[in-house]
Amino acid sequence: MASTGSNLGLYTNLKALEKNPRSRTAPFRCFLGLDSAQKSYIIPKRRSSFLTCLNVPKASPATTVEGANSQETGTVPTPVVIIDQDSDSDATVVEITFGDRLGALLDTMKALKNLGLNVIKGNVYLDSSGKHNKFAITKASTGRKVEEPELLEAIRLTIINNLLQYHPESSAQLAMGAAFGVMPPDHMVDVDIATRIKVKDDGPERSLLYVETADRPGLLVDLVKIITDINIAVESGEFDTEGLLAKSKFHVSYRGKAVSKPLQQVLANSLRYFLRRPTTEDASF
Repeated sequence: MASTGSNLGLYTNLKALEKNPRSRTAPFRCFLGLDSAQKSYIIPKRRSSFLTCLNVPKASPATTVEGANSQETGTVPTPVVIIDQDSDSDATVVEITFGDRLGALLDTMKALKNLGLNVIKGNVYLDSSGKHNKFAITKASTGRKVEEPELLEAIRLTIINNLLQYHPESSAQLAMGAAFGVMPPDHMVDVDIATRIKVKDDGPERSLLYVETADRPGLLVDLVKIITDINIAVESGEFDTEGLLAKSKFHVSYRGKAVSKPLQQVLANSLRYFLRRPTTEDASF
């Protein structure tokens, strides 16, 4: 995959969000001082300004692939990008799969370093779904795992942008292809049909939240913001991009304990409303 000069600018633009209190998203392990458990759902003021801050160029056709031979014939596999905060206590684990078409991803690692990250270890393994490129990353400034949702989303978009650059055939398989790729998907999933939300207990001190919905830029940031806006802490999780869909799993808690059944319903209703509501801004009326 090829790195682009926009990657550093991408994170610079994301950091601008932190200067705006209205759009700032709380990091993982963050507690906000709101008490909204009495409401059946929380209506967000408006969609995050994340989308307006992105600067991701459209991918250009590529003729070579780093460290591998590109297969241009046959069925195009579904690209999968996994951001895993659970499996390693000291690092953020990233896994990329695109059939057996990926190489060593040296340019992708270089692009991540441009975001102020270190790739500390990695490995490649094969199974029936293809070649899995898996590596652990930490922040260069602290040597610790990434916890800021804005930076996690920047990592995800950087990886997808590089995938589109070196494998333009993946454009039609990714929701991001409609915005940044050379060829949009043949069809986009209906967000009302695709959205699935489930909350269940995961011990006395935390609950497990599953969210599956149509993918789009900025989704990870927005999900964490909606969760923390109702005083629920996001402790860790996993965010998977699978073609047109995003599948996330968050460990959440309320004041150090598992989320109660009434508040689980508040959380599910709030996310469902946000994900399915029209994108028209209130100020346009």
